[in-house]
Amino acid sequence: MAWTRLALAALALALAGPACAQKPEDTEQAGPAPPVVTPAAQPGGAPSDAVVLFDGKDLSEWVSVKDKGPAGWAVQDGAMVVKLAAGNIETKRAFGSYQLHIEWKVPADVAGSGQLRGNSGVFLASTGPGDAGYELQVLDSYRNATYVNGQAASLYKQAPPLANAMRPPGEWQAYDVVWTAPTFTTDGKLETPAKVTAFHNGVLVQNDFALAGPTRYIGKPEYAPHGRAPIKLQAHPGGGPVSFRNIWVRPLD
Repeated sequence: MAWTRLALAALALALAGPACAQKPEDTEQAGPAPPVVTPAAQPGGAPSDAVVLFDGKDLSEWVSVKDKGPAGWAVQDGAMVVKLAAGNIETKRAFGSYQLHIEWKVPADVAGSGQLRGNSGVFLASTGPGDAGYELQVLDSYRNATYVNGQAASLYKQAPPLANAMRPPGEWQAYDVVWTAPTFTTDGKLETPAKVTAFHNGVLVQNDFALAGPTRYIGKPEYAPHGRAPIKLQAHPGGGPVSFRNIWVRPLD
């Protein structure tokens, strides 16, 4: 019995020896140091490394999707307002993965129901003309029933929001989004899917959701290879004068 106790004690010392020889510095990372980013003074403001896409003054960062000419939406009271006749608009710049902040509002006197009530969309990557791309839905979903994967903060026709965080019509809504762009192999096959994490008015509504492909109104989504892409805003026939303001993006790649 004594020999057994001695053997166990010797084994414990042998196992503890390497751990005792380690130092705190062995698991410390010396660099590289993260870049310094100055946060905005106000919640929702653009940090120092952001690309400001709309500051309430003009549409110089945007073009028409139809012909790449000047964006034809109105600028009123520090907001850009959808003009249906002008069609969709998109950023002049193309992006890969990014962090996005955008605020939007449907009119206080919005009419209609279901999908015909303040309908618009934030296409996180515009992959072609019209409504091609990956859509985060904009809609008045305050006491307005529709299919759940088409309400506000849904990834349209793919993922309902985890919560309905709508404020009433006439009040500003805020989306904060982390978009991870899809990647493709050299022969065009999907390597990693697009992913979205999103907050609506500070409430988590999409949690690292992997999309099955770009948005489709009819049919199942599927991927086609693409690279960096603009961000697009939708002029929807059922939308009316939806407004957007305070739009900025932080490229993450």
